[in-house]
Amino acid sequence: MALPSPNLDDRRFQQFVDDAKRYIQQRAPEWTDHNVSDPGVTLVETVAHMADQIVYRLNRVPEKNYLAFLDLLGITLFPPSAARADITFWLSAPQPQPVLLPAGTEVATERTETEEAVVFATEDDLNVLPCSLRHVVVQPGGETATDRTHDVAEGKDVTCFADAPRAGDAMLFGLSAAVPHCAVVLELGSRVDGVGVDPRQPPLAWEAWTADGWAPCELEEDTTGGLNRPGEVILHIPGGHILSRTGRHEAGWLRCRVTEPADGQPFYTTSPTLRSADAFTIGGTTRAVHAEVITDEALGEATGLPGQRLRLARPPVVADDPPLRLQVAEDDGWSDWEVVSHLAASGPDERHVTLDPATGEIAFGPSVREPDGTLRQYGAVPRKGAVIRAHRYRTGGGRSGNVARGTIQVLRSSVPYVTRVENREAASGGVDGETVEEAKVRAPVTLRAQDRAVTLRDYEQLARRAAPETARITCLEADPEEHGAYAVRVLVVPDAVPDRGGRLRFEQLVPADDLLERITRYLDERRLIGTRLAVGPPYYQGVTVVSTLHAFRGVDHDKVRQQALDALYRHLDPLVGGAHGKGWRFGHPVQAGEVFAVLQRVPGVELVDEVRLYPADPLTGKRGDATDRIDLERPALVFSFDHRVRVIGG
Repeated sequence: MALPSPNLDDRRFQQFVDDAKRYIQQRAPEWTDHNVSDPGVTLVETVAHMADQIVYRLNRVPEKNYLAFLDLLGITLFPPSAARADITFWLSAPQPQPVLLPAGTEVATERTETEEAVVFATEDDLNVLPCSLRHVVVQPGGETATDRTHDVAEGKDVTCFADAPRAGDAMLFGLSAAVPHCAVVLELGSRVDGVGVDPRQPPLAWEAWTADGWAPCELEEDTTGGLNRPGEVILHIPGGHILSRTGRHEAGWLRCRVTEPADGQPFYTTSPTLRSADAFTIGGTTRAVHAEVITDEALGEATGLPGQRLRLARPPVVADDPPLRLQVAEDDGWSDWEVVSHLAASGPDERHVTLDPATGEIAFGPSVREPDGTLRQYGAVPRKGAVIRAHRYRTGGGRSGNVARGTIQVLRSSVPYVTRVENREAASGGVDGETVEEAKVRAPVTLRAQDRAVTLRDYEQLARRAAPETARITCLEADPEEHGAYAVRVLVVPDAVPDRGGRLRFEQLVPADDLLERITRYLDERRLIGTRLAVGPPYYQGVTVVSTLHAFRGVDHDKVRQQALDALYRHLDPLVGGAHGKGWRFGHPVQAGEVFAVLQRVPGVELVDEVRLYPADPLTGKRGDATDRIDLERPALVFSFDHRVRVIGG
């Protein structure tokens, strides 16, 4: 049974006896002998025993019936889901041969005195392939590409772009091999000619050629200042990188392309130059999951009877495809049995089983008597005495796997040539398993909606079922002028893990495309005909608080300032902010008086002298004029953007 019966009344025999003796002291104080030898006490104990049995059974009836009703509806507890993260393995030095990191390689966070290590295991094999630089090609925008490989090899100065650079100019680097999922270092030597740009934000985009065209590379580090000085460019190559032909040369191509400068940013006045170039592989990135893989677990022998049930030793089972590989011993080896959601459509010869991920219970098909008196078998039955085993499944998951970026630093498996590991982004997707209380809250909504979206609450509940790892989902009636008539707007806020210090980055609050597609696809199958769907992120209103505080005498000003900033970032947070700490309410305005109260509660603050609010754009960083109130539209949330606090001594 997926929903366990709770302990509703924990009163037992001795508690009833003690209550009766206290009542005797109040009503019959002349009765002083309360020892077990007294006949009256014996009678009290007899009645207490009967009351214990009656109350215990009576109080369990409504709850037990309710849980049994939920089981009849097919409502089972949702299992936990596992967090996932991209793990980068850095080599100690470039290697002449490929370095293989097999699936199941374990990495973890550091163990502390108060927290256990959180262990992740890679899901796929990672091949860190060696490479070198073979070709250098210059292609000004719209013009013919020119091979400059020999000039670079001879140490000549080669202009990277046109003499007067413009957006679209590009320089191509041809690698000796395709290096998908690898980290590549480009060692570039140049002289300072490409003046005019901000070396911290040069108008350059690094891309790799894939089967779908040019795909962006993640830039790890650029010490060349926009190709203006000798240095290194470290790139993370996308997984679709392939060999391709440009002109007469076949290589794994990378491209450095000039882009339009951002607003207010300077641009190249002349082209930078390239005098030498080399490339090599220094690492690789693969996906890891916060779950332990269990293999070849013996479950027992088949009884040969329909409806046999077995249990896994390590529930819950983390969602996978398939979630469980079940095998039964046959005369010619092991046979695979498929896990299905139900057995209603399974024939007597089909090797199907059902799995309850929360409890790990495996059920073979039952035999049901039909109205005409015949027996129908739903799903095959293994022969008597056959050995059954769980060949592979994952166990674990939960919110504990949602760790911040840079916290996975321990390599638990022994892999040669790997010097360190790291997660460049926070792990996400970990959700705790559903509790009985949560299932009881969900049941009326499920019964009313019947897997159909009619009301806004139906859309919200179904969207949460499609993506339980999201932090917040709300549904609003969409603006007809923007989304058309009869449109529902579904606002999705991903579960972002803040960096160390509790700061969220804006890109963490943008839901991934695959998450939005999954919710859209799930709701599209359940919406009413004629209803339009608009699934996307909310609008984030950036807010900058500038404040002056007076601290008590003798208090550390730096500590007060840091605590004040922490309080501001925590209060103006879309996930854990607001008055109740459950996330900023959609459309709730930001008022200076509310911020005053937050800062006044900071330890060490004697007086909040001044609070000014500035609306800000989180993308461009532009700020508006100072105000005492920032109004938010209904589908909007706040985002803390670069607060400033000044502390004055008392």
